[in-house]
Amino acid sequence: MARPGVVTGAARGSPTGARAEVMTERSEFIVIGAGLLGLAAARTLVSRGREVTVLEQAEIGHPAGGSHGSCRIFRLGYGDPGYVSMARRARELWRELEAARGQRLLHPAPHLTFGDGLDAVHAAMTAAGAPCELLPAATAAARFPMLATAGPVLLEPDSCVIEADNALRALAATVPVIRTAVRVTAVADDGRQVTVSTDAGPFTARVVIVCAGPWTSGLLRPAGLTVPASATLERVGYLELGSPEPSAEVPIFICHGARSPYGLPVPRSSLYKIGVHGGGPPTDPDRRDDGPDEEQAGQLARVARRYLPGLDPQPVRTETCIYDNSPDEDFVVDRAGHIVVGSGTSGHGFKFGPLLGEWLADLAAGTPPGAGWPRFAARFAVRRFS
Repeated sequence: MARPGVVTGAARGSPTGARAEVMTERSEFIVIGAGLLGLAAARTLVSRGREVTVLEQAEIGHPAGGSHGSCRIFRLGYGDPGYVSMARRARELWRELEAARGQRLLHPAPHLTFGDGLDAVHAAMTAAGAPCELLPAATAAARFPMLATAGPVLLEPDSCVIEADNALRALAATVPVIRTAVRVTAVADDGRQVTVSTDAGPFTARVVIVCAGPWTSGLLRPAGLTVPASATLERVGYLELGSPEPSAEVPIFICHGARSPYGLPVPRSSLYKIGVHGGGPPTDPDRRDDGPDEEQAGQLARVARRYLPGLDPQPVRTETCIYDNSPDEDFVVDRAGHIVVGSGTSGHGFKFGPLLGEWLADLAAGTPPGAGWPRFAARFAVRRFS
């Protein structure tokens, strides 16, 4: 049974033997994609009293998308003060969602940054006024004995672990009309409105927000919009954490470098999630292979042995996640005609979801976005790739 507010694509049709009549459905705004960005944008518009229909090709949190999974890292630590400021604003919006839904979605956990990017992250956080502390290697080892590092670390006290699946459900519960099992095949802007062709019939809207992850580029190409993107298939592993001492702190970590290993505790469990940012092969989102991958399995085992020597390096389970990558790893948040684009999250966009959703809703409604938007308008524009 579908939850209230979610309508499946099977709702259309006609009595047996009768000729089906194709009806065009109309909404003020249509959002394509019920991942984090799409749901966050829809929630913002609904909260402002606007009419919104969300179209999703599968179901909310489906494993082929980029927003599914147990958890994500929320951190302020970036090598760019602008991103640090964005994360601080996003944290406020996550808190508002938690308060509105009456549930905890972000679980505080200390975050340790080390590796080649440590100095840049330290400088950016300091410039943005974000709390952090540089710890000598010996101090870090004594305080966080489960983690092996080769040098100093930057401690970030305000980081968290986001319950990703529950965050999607919390956002979806705020959106009255979500059409699942509806696959979009084309988007056309005639200068007055946008027509969305789907396998369930046509839809029209004054403005359409496209947040279709790795499918975004292909959907917009026929509409004359070029959004350079590439998809990679990333694999994460879950290690058994056991029962740490009650006083032990289980940290999040990122070792910044060309490929960045990371780890985080999974809320409400005894598991520890590990992965390598940008370590997966290119993939076609419609023809992805989720089968065993010896190279990625070996990569995860090496991360475990190197950074978490006290844990069994063999994951108790693994899962795949697709990255929707922009060429420069900055996001795409822009409007062209009556089409708004939210894409290119590049494996680090989840923490910014509520803020990016606000900006996308503002662009769709024709309202100048606030909360730091002027600083990023050109940086996140589609035309930067021209």
